[in-house]
Amino acid sequence: MPLPSHDSISRRFMMAGTGASLLLMGTRAAAAPSLVDVVDPAARLRTLHSGGRWMEGPAWDPRRRMLICSDVKRNTMLRIDGARVSVFRAPSNNANGNGFDARGRLITCEHRTRRVVRQEADGRMTVLADRYRGKRLNSPNDLAVAADGAVWFTDPIYGITVPDEGIRAEPEQPGRFVYRIDSSGSLTVVEGEMDQPNGIVFSPDGRTLYISETGGALEPDGPREILAFDVVDGVRLTRRRVFARLDKGVPDGLAVDRAGRVYAGIAEGVGIWSPGGERLGTITTPKPCANIAFGGRDGRTLFACATDSVHAITLRVAGVI
Repeated sequence: MPLPSHDSISRRFMMAGTGASLLLMGTRAAAAPSLVDVVDPAARLRTLHSGGRWMEGPAWDPRRRMLICSDVKRNTMLRIDGARVSVFRAPSNNANGNGFDARGRLITCEHRTRRVVRQEADGRMTVLADRYRGKRLNSPNDLAVAADGAVWFTDPIYGITVPDEGIRAEPEQPGRFVYRIDSSGSLTVVEGEMDQPNGIVFSPDGRTLYISETGGALEPDGPREILAFDVVDGVRLTRRRVFARLDKGVPDGLAVDRAGRVYAGIAEGVGIWSPGGERLGTITTPKPCANIAFGGRDGRTLFACATDSVHAITLRVAGVI
């Protein structure tokens, strides 16, 4: 569904600290969901790290209680532990999206090597996927780990076309697909009709998969949508539909809270939608936001990778980690 225009914004609350703002979208129904149910208008957007080149792929490690994120163009991964920021992996092979499995192992999408890898408990790296039908992947971008342990990931061409995000190359695959890696290591295409699939996240119950379609980042007339799919038997997708559409910019990384609201990194900051696809508003960030993740001790901290910085804000709701 198309988003309301900016003329429909009914109220604007300034948050202390960085001067970021909370934008509430106007609604016709008095009982409509509100962004103030999600975030206190007085909440402060905190800057945890600045000086990056292109911050991406935040993933909360609940066992070690720290955030892992990628500085894609700097070819480095960082560890943010409270007020302490340190290098986690360098070089990182222009790592982008990250996620943890149920055993606490870090899974990473690498642009430079065009593969998805897993770091084992002893530090060894296991390649989960780098080719499909004998041809190299494009540049794995973001991932989601399903309840059954399968890894679902997107494979657009940014890492082989955008300067400093990988190594320039011609695509070997006939399209930009979404893949699933099952526990046996088998790789299958679950969605093959997207322009540039990017962010990916499951609903809290695992029955819906959301994928951001970011073709508009490369072509002015390209799609700029969040698509929703029904997940059937944990292995295939049906009932493709547009969950949300942007008028400008593209939706990048995705996250969901425990009530099923959908969050997306967008040009203005973090866009938020109800489970039914109604735009609730935006938590604005100083610069465009690429990717987001929930974390913290109680799951109520929302981390936002916004261009060269990583920010955090405490919400009134807990997210799915």
